[in-house]
Amino acid sequence: MLFLLGAVSLAALLQAWSAYRTALQEADAIFDYQMQQMALSIGGAAPPRHLPEELELIIQAWTDDGLQLFAPAPRARLPQRAVLGFTTVESEGKQYRVLSMQTGGRVVQVAQELAVRQRLAGRLAWRTITPIAIVLPLLMAVVGWVVSRSLAPVERVRKQLAARAAEDLSPVGEGGLPAEIQPMVQELNSLLARMRQAFDAQQHFVADAAHELRSPLTALKLQLQALQRSAGEPERALIQQRLGAGIERAGHLVEQLLLLARQQAAGSIERRPVALEALTRQLMGELAASAQLRQIDLGLLRADAVSVPGQADALAVLLRNLLDNALKYTPEGGRVDVLLLDEGGTARLRIEDSGPGIAPEERERVFDRFYRSSEQQAQASGSGLGLAIVKSIAERHGARLALERSEALGGLRVDVLFDKSAP
Repeated sequence: MLFLLGAVSLAALLQAWSAYRTALQEADAIFDYQMQQMALSIGGAAPPRHLPEELELIIQAWTDDGLQLFAPAPRARLPQRAVLGFTTVESEGKQYRVLSMQTGGRVVQVAQELAVRQRLAGRLAWRTITPIAIVLPLLMAVVGWVVSRSLAPVERVRKQLAARAAEDLSPVGEGGLPAEIQPMVQELNSLLARMRQAFDAQQHFVADAAHELRSPLTALKLQLQALQRSAGEPERALIQQRLGAGIERAGHLVEQLLLLARQQAAGSIERRPVALEALTRQLMGELAASAQLRQIDLGLLRADAVSVPGQADALAVLLRNLLDNALKYTPEGGRVDVLLLDEGGTARLRIEDSGPGIAPEERERVFDRFYRSSEQQAQASGSGLGLAIVKSIAERHGARLALERSEALGGLRVDVLFDKSAP
């Protein structure tokens, strides 16, 4: 509003200055013409006895021989030497517009003080500016009213947001908003909806995590009580073994929970080319000892040299979880095959195992947090977070996940398809 009012005031000042300059130029032209006509009219006669007072003209004349025929009034002292044409001279602190002409055997000089012209121009300019000066306050009031009325809905939205509790993420009312403000409020409501989804997911996550942690902690407490009541050394050793296994499971669950929380809380990732072949070989080398301990044949059947845009650490977590799951649910003496295929614009990572697999009706649900299929529950203990983490990382990398039955090994086949040209 201050900017608009300042712009209106500046425009009025510019208009006043322009009107004054225009009036001054017009006055100069008119007075110069009158001075010419006056000089011509008295070229062969005496000057008129009564000149218009508002013109304040000063007249003097000489013969060609230099004899002064008549002199100006005592109040004006002009140079006695005439320069033909229009000139501007200064006399006794005043500036004069002087016209000198040679006509009718005489040299006639007509002069006028410039202040006369400036006063007349000022009066003409003021007549032009007066209507604007009268209308300007009214215009400012109208501008203030229009701006205030236009921004009133924005103030209403501000008050709505200021009065809300921190947990209130309901949409902001869009009724009565100007067309220029509606897109902003719509984007704000979209942001609030995404925040509400994120908070709901976080609340569910915390509730699920608390529920899942309660069971292993209760089991650890019971094992500790049993250890305190144990009588013999064999019984104490067995309880200690179970207690150690329980602590390991609880630690793994906490680690998976923290990893999932980090993946879900992470925003956009900085994508750089990641060599999947080298990453796959590295992780399979790290898990080779674990597979050998259970006599599982862990093999890389094919590895094309392929790179995908992404984050190396996150992709390492994705690949490790898939390999861990395959090794965990494959029985001793079983087999896990890994393939990395370059399919033009797509890179396919395939992991197959000879385990129990997952029933078709449960293949979508296993990506939910803490969900474990009946086959998984029967084969081994786990947190139910591995595939949820895999899904979170895949979504952030724009990858697609597919679970099918392995035709070659009879167990589960997991395909991860990366778009190599993804930005």
